Amino acid sequence: MHDTPITFTLGNVVVTPGALTALAASGQHYLTLLSRHARGDWGDICAQDREENARSVREGNRLLSAYTLRNGQRLWIITESDRSVTTILLPQEY
Repeated sequence: MHDTPITFTLGNVVVTPGALTALAASGQHYLTLLSRHARGDWGDICAQDREENARSVREGNRLLSAYTLRNGQRLWIITESDRSVTTILLPQEY
C-alpha cells in the first residue's frame, strides 16, 4: 500500500441504485469499501492509476477506486476533484 497516511475529504457520499443492488447481492456493505477508498486502498486498479491517485491526492484531482465484489461484480468509488461528492457506482452507470 503506502507508508504515508492518505487523507482527503469524501464530501457527500451517494450510492447508485445499481451499486446498492450489487452490494446486497454480494452480502457486502458499502461502508467497508468506502473505508478502504478513504485510506488510499484503491482496490483493483493498475499501477498507473495508483500513481495517478497518489498525484491526485496531492494536487486535488479526482480519485478512483475499483473493487470486485464477492459475486464478481465490479464497483467503482469516485471522489470528485473538489471533494464535494464521493459516488459509489457500477462502471456501466458512469
